[in-house]
Amino acid sequence: MPTTKKESILFGTMMCFGMVLFMSVYNLFLNGLIGELSVGEMLIEGAIGFMIALLLDLFLVGPAAKKVAFMLPYDKSKKVYVILAISFCMVVGMVLFMSLYGLGTAFLTNGGMTGSMITSYFSIVIKNFIVAFPLQLLIMGPIVRFLFVKIVKAKNSMSVA
Repeated sequence: MPTTKKESILFGTMMCFGMVLFMSVYNLFLNGLIGELSVGEMLIEGAIGFMIALLLDLFLVGPAAKKVAFMLPYDKSKKVYVILAISFCMVVGMVLFMSLYGLGTAFLTNGGMTGSMITSYFSIVIKNFIVAFPLQLLIMGPIVRFLFVKIVKAKNSMSVA
């Protein structure tokens, strides 16, 4: 897939945008906030979530996920296994961190929470993982890889020729 740092940043940006968009809508729906927030508030929340997710992807979760994925025992000569391992590690890392972000925003907007923070956090993690993992593997991953190859790789091969 991405072969240069620039391509890696572009790929990560495309993937983050799609995942944050879908997961934000999912979490708004889950918390009954679809009709409660204005479009402006949703855009601001989405932009903040996207920036945090992109920074995590580029500087913390992405590098760690790749490192862990390549340490796992599987046949690395098969591209599909590498994609699955990296995707799994990315989803786990991003869900853990972005669920913390979601817990923090819920705490700030609701002025406090009922129940344990730890219980609330793990509840958010489970709900997010259940949606994020298939979303990444079955929808966003293939779409972003397809668009990346068609747009970015095609553009780069045309500029080289």
